[in-house]
Amino acid sequence: MTVAQARRCFKVEAEDGRARAGTLETAHGPVQTPVFMPVATQATLKAMTHADIEGLGVRAMLANAYHLYLRPGTDLIAKAGGLHAFMSYDGAILTDSGGFQVYSLADLRKVDEDGVTFKSHHDGSLHTLTPRKVIEIQSALGSDMWATLDECPAYPCDRKRADEALERTMRWTEESKEAFEREAGKREKRPLLFPILQGSVFPELRRKAAEHLMTIDPDGVSIGGFSVGEDKKLTWEALSATTEALSKEKPRYLMGMGTPEDLWEAVGLGIDMMDCVWPTRVARHGQAMVRTGKLNLVNSAFREDFSPLDPDCQCWVCKKHTRAYLSHLFRSHEISAFQLVSHHNVCFLMDIMKEIRAAIVAGRFAGAKHEFFARYNRKSS
Repeated sequence: MTVAQARRCFKVEAEDGRARAGTLETAHGPVQTPVFMPVATQATLKAMTHADIEGLGVRAMLANAYHLYLRPGTDLIAKAGGLHAFMSYDGAILTDSGGFQVYSLADLRKVDEDGVTFKSHHDGSLHTLTPRKVIEIQSALGSDMWATLDECPAYPCDRKRADEALERTMRWTEESKEAFEREAGKREKRPLLFPILQGSVFPELRRKAAEHLMTIDPDGVSIGGFSVGEDKKLTWEALSATTEALSKEKPRYLMGMGTPEDLWEAVGLGIDMMDCVWPTRVARHGQAMVRTGKLNLVNSAFREDFSPLDPDCQCWVCKKHTRAYLSHLFRSHEISAFQLVSHHNVCFLMDIMKEIRAAIVAGRFAGAKHEFFARYNRKSS
């Protein structure tokens, strides 16, 4: 893939309001958008098998550069032939920069102009991430889409603090771009650069960040800094300002958000890609998503509920197992409970994205969104 081809990696095929349907070309094949990318933090989707992944048709997922750098280490993954070979996955992989993980270790890290120094949460060893090193880590991993080092300000923060973090992030982005061009030139199939955009909840800072990113001509844009404690009203206001300021030719990836409500709202504001650990995380606590809302399967109401988990879902879990059976598995602390509900929850979000894409193509996104919300949360237990 040449530089010129990479800059044409994304094609918008249908629009309905600000919602878009398109195709993103990656080194490991095309990805239809809008897309939900399940999170394989440690090079695996928690509580899910490769048969699950293949059966659900997952063509893009996210892996965590920070965690894989610490364990098992980028050298080992490179020796295995790269991340795709190591985890036996032939779809597209986007790796994040590790910036958010370092942000969450506030008592274990130090930020300066050169990068971030932090203590490993495994053994306390010291490590430093710089803009260049983050790119080199992702190059060793061999992923398809690379993020850049960023500073994610905590919430709440004042405008001055948010502006300082943004200025640093923009400087790091420029350094990352230079490192990316060097590393990308070494690869047979060119990866895609998805630098991270910050700005907290301030629309004017988000627009400033968007305008800056367009000057380095990235392949796509990673929109970070949300879901850190802010009210959702502020999220959507700042996100709206962000997507309005971005080029329509670039795919927009909203980082770390993925509830059913988030999918509809974000796509409606022009988002093309999303990821989140949420569907598998809540599954491990007994929460299943169905068309009418959320079910807490550990509740006593499901002890004798012999109806399918979700009558409207065609996944094999819903075809074979009842709510009563799944409730029993959770109460008995059976590992299979995590596996079954994780499979269903990821399937549920994948199906929503298919529904959203079909609605955009048909020119009825607003109507489909209204129908979904009219039914969802109608009955939660």
